[in-house]
Amino acid sequence: MLLYSVSENGALRKVKKVDFAENKVFLIDDNKTIFLWQGQKASKKKKELSEKKAGALNKKREEPAKIQIFEQGKEYGSFLPIMEGLKKGFGQISPIERREELKIKYEDTIDLLDAGLTPDLEAVITVNAHTLAQKAKSYEELCKILAELQISLTKEKGKPTVKEIKKKEEEIFKSSSTYEELCWLISQIRLIKEKKIGKQKLADFKPPS
Repeated sequence: MLLYSVSENGALRKVKKVDFAENKVFLIDDNKTIFLWQGQKASKKKKELSEKKAGALNKKREEPAKIQIFEQGKEYGSFLPIMEGLKKGFGQISPIERREELKIKYEDTIDLLDAGLTPDLEAVITVNAHTLAQKAKSYEELCKILAELQISLTKEKGKPTVKEIKKKEEEIFKSSSTYEELCWLISQIRLIKEKKIGKQKLADFKPPS
């Protein structure tokens, strides 16, 4: 596995470990997968160049690698456990399977609402999910919130116990749900609990791809 820090001009500099500084961007290449980690305060130019560099590396290969992009604070699923290893620096890491990543289409939704269209349930969930995402809660916090909501929605009597929440939280954490998916699901269940959408409609409003 090769670890690189991406400079402001897009050049790659080999490093022995990843410090996850908020102004940096790192490219992690294990041949089968190219991971890009982008700090919150890294410049837009550096982020764009890192993505172009990943694409350029891919073009040189007979068999294209999977490319996975992680934003600081929005790391999810099986990438989280390997972060400690990257901080310390180590050789081979099992590749993470790339999955379709949900993007909250907030701007598109607002454009439709500004045009005078009556918001449907998907639009309401989208706006609420965007608002939650802007609070920048940690991935672990979102897992706990969703765990409590899911249990309280299905439990007939009483409040969820600490043990029940912890078990469900671990299930969600290991599910590889993206940060945006957690925000969407939390917003969806909150609407159900507010009785603005019936339980029977739950399956009709899955996170959009």
